[in-house]
Amino acid sequence: MSRRAFALLVGAAFLVAHSSIAGSTAPAGLHCLLAPADTLTIFSHPDTSRLWLSGQTNVIFQWHPEFHSPYSGPNSLKGESENATSYVITLFTGFQVTKTTEVFLDVEATGGSGLSDALGLGGFSNLDVVRNPDLGKEPYIARGMLRQIIPLSDDEVDEARGPLALAPRIPARRVEIRVGKMGLVDFFDVNAVGSDSHLQFMNWTVDTNGAFDFAADTRGYTGAALFEYDDHDWAARFAEALMPSVANGIDLDWHIGEARSENLEVERRHDWLAKRPGVVRVLAYMNHARMGNYGQANAAFLDGRDAAPTIEAHREPGRTKYGVGLNVEQSLTDVVRAFARFGWSDGQNESFAFTEVDRSGAIGGDLDGSVWQREHDKIGLALSINALSDPHRQYLALGGRGFLLGDGRLNYATEDIIESYYTAHVWRGVFAAADLQYIWHPGYNRDRGPVVIPGFRFHTDF
Repeated sequence: MSRRAFALLVGAAFLVAHSSIAGSTAPAGLHCLLAPADTLTIFSHPDTSRLWLSGQTNVIFQWHPEFHSPYSGPNSLKGESENATSYVITLFTGFQVTKTTEVFLDVEATGGSGLSDALGLGGFSNLDVVRNPDLGKEPYIARGMLRQIIPLSDDEVDEARGPLALAPRIPARRVEIRVGKMGLVDFFDVNAVGSDSHLQFMNWTVDTNGAFDFAADTRGYTGAALFEYDDHDWAARFAEALMPSVANGIDLDWHIGEARSENLEVERRHDWLAKRPGVVRVLAYMNHARMGNYGQANAAFLDGRDAAPTIEAHREPGRTKYGVGLNVEQSLTDVVRAFARFGWSDGQNESFAFTEVDRSGAIGGDLDGSVWQREHDKIGLALSINALSDPHRQYLALGGRGFLLGDGRLNYATEDIIESYYTAHVWRGVFAAADLQYIWHPGYNRDRGPVVIPGFRFHTDF
């Protein structure tokens, strides 16, 4: 870790931990990404209806000025000034068949683009961006799944009703089964302070564990079966999911003997810190896919067998990639919450589904606007530090290209990102936000950057 990165990490931790405002705020539980307890919408959604119908739009504009860039490659963040606008429109539908059985079908459309077509950064600046600019703008099915609740106790607890959960009360001890098309990060690595790019941070590795190469197609969805056990203060979930057929591909591989993903997370809810609520989540995953190996690609180029380092030329079915993660959220006062994420992957085989990050750490927090009489406003600050494994960095230094990175050469350093945002509540379910990101060593390259990326977001929940 660089001295600058360490100083930023300590500074962010100090800012969050030493706020002088006192009190307590309960963190959101499972499904906080799409159904936080205090969600504001244009139209009301009564608990008595078995049908769920809602929608959202999210528009993000980002820009960066010219920055220091003595050289660049085909997968670089462009050194000259540029801007980009993206949008996501989603229609959420659900139906409560019985008290314990629910079905969901969500339709989505995305458009616009990200800066440099979402290339050149491990922690890209806009989580809404589809990583393949050649995909069309036609609507597609984002989620289509069945939720089955199996009660294991008579006592019930309240659940925030929303697009992924329709029962207003559920058994405190239960098993849940979900089968169908879904986003794994709707359920794994969720964090009430840093998971929602529509109301919180925008950067990929602030909102998600960058080293969690979660199974997904280019748009972020996969076919999966998820099993979860919930008790009063802890939960455990496991999912078996489909991997894409190629790195960053839109098509999923159904040869599950050679291509699949196992994901396990244990969650502990607590009030250890001054009786204030918090959550600790520990994650482990293993991906199986037709991956290329960085070491083999490097050796083939250095031995003269390949004209250039080419990861695609060294793919074999059934290869594995595994990793672990730690995810913490903690209420510090009535209006201040903190979060931290740490992730590690083995980094021997190619990044395949999410982003090119092998080690990742993030820390930050948010402050509720009730301090200045704006109870639905929010301000946030976070630091993310990303790193690569030795063979991955050598591959890029030799001139290799991944599905996101490739400057043609590499003077390696950690990619350090600091992000802040202010989200303002405009009216009912309408929000506007300003965002600022400062990135040292974009694409892990000490020779390029730093780059500053201001952004603006307009979000509506119907």
